[in-house]
Amino acid sequence: MHERDRLVGHRDVFSREMRQVRTDVVRMGELVSSAIDASVGALSRMDSQAATAVVAQDGRINLAQTELSSLIITTIATQSPVAGDLRFLISLSHVSYELERIGDHAAGVARHTLRLLGSSRDGRLAGNTGLDRLGELASNVLHGVLLALIDMDVEAARRVAAQDDEIDRLYHAYFGRTLERMREEPGWVDVGAHLLFAAKDLERIGDRVTNIAEEVVFLSTGVVEDLNP
Repeated sequence: MHERDRLVGHRDVFSREMRQVRTDVVRMGELVSSAIDASVGALSRMDSQAATAVVAQDGRINLAQTELSSLIITTIATQSPVAGDLRFLISLSHVSYELERIGDHAAGVARHTLRLLGSSRDGRLAGNTGLDRLGELASNVLHGVLLALIDMDVEAARRVAAQDDEIDRLYHAYFGRTLERMREEPGWVDVGAHLLFAAKDLERIGDRVTNIAEEVVFLSTGVVEDLNP
């Protein structure tokens, strides 16, 4: 094979692997987004079947992240990318990690839903959990940051990250109300504990989304920017 043909073949392989990394990140994002929506819905409806499905799906998300990390490591080792291409691969590796952790938080919400439903009494006591708005906002920011990542839209990423303040505000208000009820109603302590753990999982999604937004900024500009100082 002539040297020119070898170099062309090398570039073709590299281009194909770069496209595959991007495609796999988008697919992983879709899996995680579905998991969040399903877990929030399961908690709102106290739906054991939907919660069980979210927990089961977490294994798919973990596998997707493992396979994506392996592809990125192989591409870096065999293709020796430089400058922007290396930045792209490292950033998407960070994004895949954050997505996997968000998947864990979705599974956490689902597991606490199942624990509440483990006792029919606890399920009845939970009633309206009061977490609908926090869950809706956590889902919205994840959808938003995935769109910003696909479009490489820096301003959209910054707008999404700014919404983490509202998630934090809702979480702290919910935490205070729930603790107060737990003090007033000792029989509601177990329910309140599970709801607080679920609320914390939802709050952490906002933090993880902010980390992804920072990677979008870095990918687009090459500048490391703290979007939640």
